[in-house]
Order: sequence, then C-alpha cells, then structure tokens
Amino acid sequence: MDSGLYAHQHRLAITLLAEDWQEFDDLVRITGLPRRSVEELLSGLGDDVERSGTALRLSPGTADGHLAEVGRPVSPRTDLLARIERHLADVPPPLPALDHVQATADTVLRRALWLDEHYDLGRVTVVFVGDHDLTSLAVHELRADADLAVVDVDDRVLEHIDRRSGGTVLTVHADLRFGLPRAVAGKADVVFSDPPYTSEGMTLFASRAIECLADPAHGRVLLAYGYSPRHPTLGHRTQRALLNLGLTFEAILPGFHRYHGAQAIGGSADLYVCHPTSRARKKARSTQAIYTHGPRSVESASTPAPLREALIAIAGEDGAQVTTVGPDWSKPITADPGTAVALDLDGDPGPWLLRVLLAVNAERVAALVPNAHPDLVDAAAQSALIELLAPKYRLRLLRSTPDDTHAVVVADRVDTPSAVRKVWTRAHARLGNVWPDAADDVADLRLIDLPRHRIVEVLHRLGEAG
Repeated sequence: MDSGLYAHQHRLAITLLAEDWQEFDDLVRITGLPRRSVEELLSGLGDDVERSGTALRLSPGTADGHLAEVGRPVSPRTDLLARIERHLADVPPPLPALDHVQATADTVLRRALWLDEHYDLGRVTVVFVGDHDLTSLAVHELRADADLAVVDVDDRVLEHIDRRSGGTVLTVHADLRFGLPRAVAGKADVVFSDPPYTSEGMTLFASRAIECLADPAHGRVLLAYGYSPRHPTLGHRTQRALLNLGLTFEAILPGFHRYHGAQAIGGSADLYVCHPTSRARKKARSTQAIYTHGPRSVESASTPAPLREALIAIAGEDGAQVTTVGPDWSKPITADPGTAVALDLDGDPGPWLLRVLLAVNAERVAALVPNAHPDLVDAAAQSALIELLAPKYRLRLLRSTPDDTHAVVVADRVDTPSAVRKVWTRAHARLGNVWPDAADDVADLRLIDLPRHRIVEVLHRLGEAG
C-alpha cells in the first residue's frame, strides 16, 4: 500500500509501536487500517519490529527513520496565515457568473494543514480542479516539495497562481464542460475541488476529478459542498449523484469551509472525502448549465433563433457554405475548403472566444459573443485579441451586432507562412512536436491548454526566434 495516501494512519501506527508494546488487533482498531494493510506496514518495517508473544514494538531509536519515510507534517510557519492573506488580497475579484464565492483565509489555511496532516505531500500529486481560493498556493507555502497542479476556467486566476508560485505550480486552462486537459488527466493521487453547488455542477466537477486520478480506486477526491438545512432535499440529490458516479464517502467534515458570502447556505460548506470505486465513472456528459447565476446557469435559455440566423448570414456573406458549431475546443475543428464556420458563443464567460478560434481552422469564422465580452470591452482588450490571433486570423469586431447586447467577431484566415502560424494552426499538438525549440516548461503541453498569459509568452518567444 502506498503510504503517501495513508500517511496519517501509517504515522500513527509507527508512533504507537515506538511508544510501547502493541497487540496487532489494537493496531488495526486504533489506526483504522485494514488488517492486510497493517500486515504490509509491519513487513515494510522489517527487522526493526520486535515481537514478544503476540505483542509488537519498534526497536528503540528506529522510529524517526520510518516516520521520515512516510512524510511527517510540516510545522506551519508563524507567518503562513499572513502570507495566505496577501495572496488573497491580490486575487482577481470573483466572477458571479462562475459561482465564485471567496473562502476565508482561515479556511484556506485549514485546507492546507488538513492535506498535509493526512497525506504525504512530498510523495503524492495533488490537482486542484478550480482554485479561485488559492488553496494550491497555501499548500505550496507549507510544502515547497509538493507536486501541485491547477486547472481553472479563469485565466486571471491561473496567471495569479503562476506568478505567485514562481511557476512551480503547474497551471492549465480548461472549461470542464468541454473536457479535461491531457496535462492533468490520469496524473493525480488526490484531487481537491470547490465546485458550483448545483447538482449538475457537483456531478461535472466530480467526474472530471475522477478523470484526474492515476488510479481511481487508490485515489481520493475532496469536495467542498454546502446546502441549506432548510432544504435537505438538495443535499440528498447531490449526494445521490455523487454516489452514482462511484464515489464512496470516506468522511464528511461538517462546516469545514467558511466563506465571505454564500449566506443562503449559512456561509459554510462541508468537506467530503471521497474514495472512488474501481468502477467510478471517468467520463461526464458535456453540459453547459451548471451554475446558479449568469448565462450558463441551470435556468438559462438557449440562443434565440433570430440571433443564430443573423450569425449564419454574416459567416456566409461571400456566398460560402456555413457550418455551425458550439463552444467546444476539446478537439481540432477543420472546415472543408470554401466553408465558413459560425460559432454560437452567446454564453461565453470570457475565455471561450480565444480557445475556439485557436481550435478552428477555416477560411472564415464568425463568432456570436456578448457585447460586453472581456475581449471587446475597450480598445486595449480589442488590440490584445487582434495581436494574439494575428498569426492565424485577421479579425473584424462588429460591436452591437446583430442587436445591442451582442457582437460578432469575424475572423478571416491569414495564409502568410510563419513559425507562429504553424503552432497556432495546430493548437492541440504537443508544443515540443510543432516547435522544436520549445522550452522545457511548455514542451510537453498543448497551446490550447495554456493559460492565456503563457500563450502570449509563446507568441513573443516565437516572434523573437523569427
């Protein structure tokens, strides 16, 4: 058994054996480890285990070496809470449309300490599925040797974590509704997530968390979830959905998380420690309605037909045939010659436009987005988008089209050969395969999965290389 995931129980067993003689049955009862696991532990301790009848103990002076092997928790620095507070002070403001509610600094510290106490963070890989609360930075501050990764839809948060961690925390972009990046799929021992508290959101995030695990039956999924005690049916519905995914509840710690807001659930949520079964479902059906607010809330309506028809007309304004696709960049999208692509991005919270334009290869693309889209709100944002896509497309930004609340971004293909264009038109390829001089920090990643600020860095590096 890997002690990384069971460090808490293994440390307890070693400590008991170092203190006094112990009966085997007592080790099972006190540590909570299965009988076979205790047998494996004792076998691993080897000749340092002394026996007297049915009693066992560790030879004097040998405990420290064995404790070091299972990872002792780090004593938190006295300034750790203050450092977490400084990280949170500069975090980009929450986006209500993404159900962001900020956890307190005390909660973020509590999460890091709990993870360090229960798992050997020097030996396991932890992936954070969404991390606006910056729990990854708290763990990084506590355990610099921890192998950590964050996947999030908010490019601002990913940039903040990347800068604050000095690049030691792997950051990758994804909207989980459209898949999980290869960089984190099948890589984790432990996954932590604080999902949207709808049944649909919890199910989606938990499904992606299972996909992150290297071995679901030997991994753990930690979820924050809260519901109002006035509405226990909501809690029952979500718990049943998690059970249907193949998750068992190893522990539920009530009131573990506290928030600035979320008053409908008393500003608190429980910590669910979930142990996937060997048949835990690794795939989630694509769903866009997972939030409680905004254009992609559970109650949101689809794009009206007149808007879609106007979009198609703009895409085919030169007489080209038009194919319509939605906001999914999990795979490359290549249009036939002479065919334009119409993209319905009416519910784009911000990052979809860039990602889909990187994923689509067509002579012309027309994308319907909200008029207040972050890439269109001012001249600086527009210039940044135009520059970032210039190696692949020439953009026209049609504000207040086809109505006052929408805009259409028209992208016409650029055929000028360049090193950047080669990469930009193969956004799903491993960067090291399409860019021989790619630095080690990006060579194994795909352009489509990079946080936006790192895509900008790749553009500049390629430009400097000629």
